[in-house]
Amino acid sequence: MNVYDFDKTIYDGDSTVDFYKYCLKRNPRLLKYLFRQAGGFLRYTFGRCNKTEFKERFYSFLNGIDQTDEYLCDFWDIHIGKIKPWYKEKMKSDDVIVTASPEFLIKPVMERLGSAAVIASLVDVSTGKYTGLNCYGQEKVSRFYTDYPDAVIEEFYSDSNSDAPLGRRAQKSFIVKGEKICSTNWQ
Repeated sequence: MNVYDFDKTIYDGDSTVDFYKYCLKRNPRLLKYLFRQAGGFLRYTFGRCNKTEFKERFYSFLNGIDQTDEYLCDFWDIHIGKIKPWYKEKMKSDDVIVTASPEFLIKPVMERLGSAAVIASLVDVSTGKYTGLNCYGQEKVSRFYTDYPDAVIEEFYSDSNSDAPLGRRAQKSFIVKGEKICSTNWQ
């Protein structure tokens, strides 16, 4: 099986940032969460909270959306074209996406593509609260092997060295920068 990170790997950009911008454009009243979000950013920057707490504050804007499913559907209607062409050509039905992005955001597009199981951060789509750890770094390894204890990762693709813990477990690992794909030295 092949395993992929999502943002900046198979998706051209950061899907969470794109979804946030989409939501603000559609509902400018969500700006009322900006002070809470900025406070979370400052607390994280100065080591006063961890990444999960920061992200929960960021996702607080979800409290202001009544029709999240409608937003998600429309968002992916607009943004599905940001899935990189090389992935569309390479994807297989047994691919696994392992990402720090929220599951509620990534799962709909992967279902549309007819590809991939999704292992992602578990974030409540109504409140922005996490129901587990941020799926990042070593947590990606733990979550992957919880779901696939005997799996052999043939190929692993990521844009970030933070994914080296999972990349080291692959037979081949690749770093993705834009459309350029290069072998890594994570082994």
